[in-house]
Amino acid sequence: MSDLFGKELGTTIIVDNKAGANGTIASAFVAKSVADGYTVLQAGISTHGIGPYFYEKLTYDPFKDLVPVAALAEFPMILAVNAQLPVTSVKELLALAQKKTLSFASAGTGSAPHLSGELLKTEAKINMTHVPYKGSAPAVLDVASGQVDMMFDGIPSLMPHIKSGKLRPIAAVSLKRNSLLPDLPTFTELGYPSMVASVWYGLMAPAGTPVAIINQINAAANRTLASADLQKKLEDNGAVVMRGSAADFGQFMTKDHARWGDVIRKSGIATTSQ
Repeated sequence: MSDLFGKELGTTIIVDNKAGANGTIASAFVAKSVADGYTVLQAGISTHGIGPYFYEKLTYDPFKDLVPVAALAEFPMILAVNAQLPVTSVKELLALAQKKTLSFASAGTGSAPHLSGELLKTEAKINMTHVPYKGSAPAVLDVASGQVDMMFDGIPSLMPHIKSGKLRPIAAVSLKRNSLLPDLPTFTELGYPSMVASVWYGLMAPAGTPVAIINQINAAANRTLASADLQKKLEDNGAVVMRGSAADFGQFMTKDHARWGDVIRKSGIATTSQ
């Protein structure tokens, strides 16, 4: 995408991967950068959705020191169980959860898969044991091997094991059915309208970046996302293209951030220092 985006902007885009602390290191760097439009952050649910609740001593304010520029894409999640678990539907899964404590894996405490599991516990009034891993790959492997009962995650990591028969998809955690699993019902269809979660990405800039520059980058991002080839590539990986104004993206983030805050408070998950 960076090559197409660069062409739309008429410049070369350099990706500087500042990994660590769920994106807060990169966020802090961009927040303190010159507000001239040349340095932007690829933000996401880990930096501006769930993440801010898990760090008590950030060196920046995620919503005051950074401003929305453009939404990019989201990866709706699905719930899959180990194929040996004797359930084929949400109804059967919840019935089993009333009889025994099931386990669910995640890519780590505070990740979108983790909070999706906490959301299900709250909405369905069941108890499940969270088993956090350092990343999605080892978590999926242990669910596929039967070490853990289930997992919420995106299609790309789950699909190979679904195709091999080691995982069984149960429901989509989205408003609409996933295009890669069109026969899979959504939690919304099944009577759980609050069960909506996705891993999303967008662009943010340092506060004080001129509106004209933000609008220029936003327009270039929207033109890039309109590419048929890029859309197909994203959709083939289970993604949904997100387009719109900077204000649209800001409203989306505010709503998502507030929603996950409610889930975290109800679940009693403790936050940590950075």
